[in-house]
Amino acid sequence: MIKIMRYGEIPDAEIFYRGEIKTDVAGTVAAILDDVKKRGDAALRDYAARFDGGAPDSLEVTEEEFDAAMRAVDPELIAVMRQSAQNIRDYHKHQVRSSFVISEKEGVVLGQKVIPIEKVGVYVPGGTAPLASTVLMDAIPAKLAGCGQVVMATPAKAGVIDPSVLAAARIAGIDRVFKTGGAQAIAALAFGTETVPKVDKIVGPGNAYVAEAKKQVFGEVSIEMIAGPSEILVVADEKSDPRHLAADLLSQAEHDRMAAAVLVTDSQPLAEQVAQEIEKQLAVLPRQEIARASVDQFGKIIVCDSLAQAMDVANRIAPEHLELCVDQPFDYLDRVKNAGSVFMGRYCPEALGDYFSGPNHTLPTSGTARFSSPLSVDDFVKKTQFSYYTREALHQVGQSVVRFARAEQLEGHARSVLSRLEEET
Repeated sequence: MIKIMRYGEIPDAEIFYRGEIKTDVAGTVAAILDDVKKRGDAALRDYAARFDGGAPDSLEVTEEEFDAAMRAVDPELIAVMRQSAQNIRDYHKHQVRSSFVISEKEGVVLGQKVIPIEKVGVYVPGGTAPLASTVLMDAIPAKLAGCGQVVMATPAKAGVIDPSVLAAARIAGIDRVFKTGGAQAIAALAFGTETVPKVDKIVGPGNAYVAEAKKQVFGEVSIEMIAGPSEILVVADEKSDPRHLAADLLSQAEHDRMAAAVLVTDSQPLAEQVAQEIEKQLAVLPRQEIARASVDQFGKIIVCDSLAQAMDVANRIAPEHLELCVDQPFDYLDRVKNAGSVFMGRYCPEALGDYFSGPNHTLPTSGTARFSSPLSVDDFVKKTQFSYYTREALHQVGQSVVRFARAEQLEGHARSVLSRLEEET
């Protein structure tokens, strides 16, 4: 049963303990990366045969397979995915940045160019559930950024990718899809093979092997973040419905045995009601085994003296998902300092954001919301700055530059400027 604890009555170490995620896979991943780098497609086929139930006839998804997937998926689900994709576009289009030019001083032009990353690889896990929503969330911002090529890698069980995932790839406008998963897929995207193109950036969640692979290829390519197990923190007052809160907590607990579901409230009666309701709902949850492990290991209900104190606790935990199940949730928004995505009010469950509302669901986990942000269009562009000075403009400031350079004992820098200042007029 989920633990109930009173803030201030037990050590902070127990309240804020997230659990140690120990994964000693670095050596195994390094060997896989090296193997794919050396053997390319042959290595990918071998790993598919070993881990995915058989090597596919073709590593790349064909147009015929795309068409078949679109026919296989329920038309109503296709319509829902199209609407979700539009909501994601409508939200993320406000993140598109423009280049700028500054010419406020005579003879000086400064500026910044916003340049899309040329090639992006989206990784989509294929573990316990098909994640079509991840396809939309990770690919659409890249397309809005103007990336030249967006490709996807995902495991294919016995050579077949779930039709809903392929349908989402087509709706999102992904250019090419490859049947490869795990650390070997990250290797293929980072180094390139005979079939899979080398990309400039890799985004997308995955298991411990995928996360470790992303760490190891960083520098060869860019990555957006290292995603840990999913987490939700709900701040709720006594007026909240225990059924709703229990369902929201379990919506994340069912993701992963390592997922964390936390309720923070100022009501002891509510805490006890939610704990009981979790047990009721767990008994009939299809993914009961996974959710049970999550709740028992990492679930907790923290009872505080006030909602203000509850918000302080939430900020210290810095959750991936934060629900504010309170009256007047906008009054609390300014109190939020550390959270990946905030869901406000009693009728905005986190699941709404996972699939449909528009803000991204690829979010910082494991407390990294203290210093990082949700996936956005910004992740798919780079910025290049430029400067222009006329001869006259350089002469006006040149001695200042020389003085600064010599203060740092970099005479070569100073002489680079002096060589121009000393030119005969």
